[in-house]
Amino acid sequence: MQCVVCSAPQSRGLTDWHTSCTACGYEGAALAVKINAKRDGAAVDELEREVGLKSLRQENFRDILHVVRKHAQPQARRLLDVGCAHGWFLETAKEYFDVMGIEPDAVVGNRTASRGLPVRPGYFPDALAPDESFDVIVFNDVIEHIPDIAAALDACRARLSENGLLVLNLPNSRGFFYRLSTIFARLGWHNPFNRLWQKDLPSPHVHYFNPRNLQLLVARHGFAGVYSGQLPSLRAKGLFERIRCTGDISGLSLYLQYLAVLCSIPVLSAFPSDIMFCVFRKTNPGEALPVMK
Repeated sequence: MQCVVCSAPQSRGLTDWHTSCTACGYEGAALAVKINAKRDGAAVDELEREVGLKSLRQENFRDILHVVRKHAQPQARRLLDVGCAHGWFLETAKEYFDVMGIEPDAVVGNRTASRGLPVRPGYFPDALAPDESFDVIVFNDVIEHIPDIAAALDACRARLSENGLLVLNLPNSRGFFYRLSTIFARLGWHNPFNRLWQKDLPSPHVHYFNPRNLQLLVARHGFAGVYSGQLPSLRAKGLFERIRCTGDISGLSLYLQYLAVLCSIPVLSAFPSDIMFCVFRKTNPGEALPVMK
């Protein structure tokens, strides 16, 4: 397999489904996406998932919107949230933009639409009309789930207005917990590594990037970086439910992981976060691309 960033050959990684690129640091996974498919075992408890994620996501979404508004064109109005899930970003962004969401998971999308939020079922860009365009397109914890990421980025460029913004909020392979999970995996304990890739969930991660190789990939598809930063990956509120609803963890292992992660929160600010947040601007043909630090 070739690297999606630099086209170099990928090497076998830490498991039989994991690959890595020694040239640019990109990591991939041969994990099947099974959104809307009947799932073996217990289904994801979306109410529990909401308790575990909502407070963290809402705080992060406010930070994202602050940066987006700073870099968006003064006339920017239309914002698309791809994979809008429970609609938390739509609720936050509708104060400043005319928002629309796309959600492929029928159960989650129907719940979000029932609250009066503008959500279309399906996948990006198929759920859009041929002539629809936007000033801002946002992927919150979504782009890393899309197998054909090159086609998704090309579709973003085609659907964005002149100087439109592409906003990517996604896991960081340089993050503290991800690096720790790779150490555990090399020692034979694969559970944390599998959980961060969301293995065995309906929509697992199939890509892991760092800020540098993400910028290289997006630049190849006609975008220039205007902002690169990070967001908190953990908050105490909702942490137990978040760990419980992600992966097959129960009993003593669940409580031990919860206590370990809870105790680590105060010192995490000294290490790279597991969530990176980048904003890119659609470029004009022939335009020189600045390099984000």
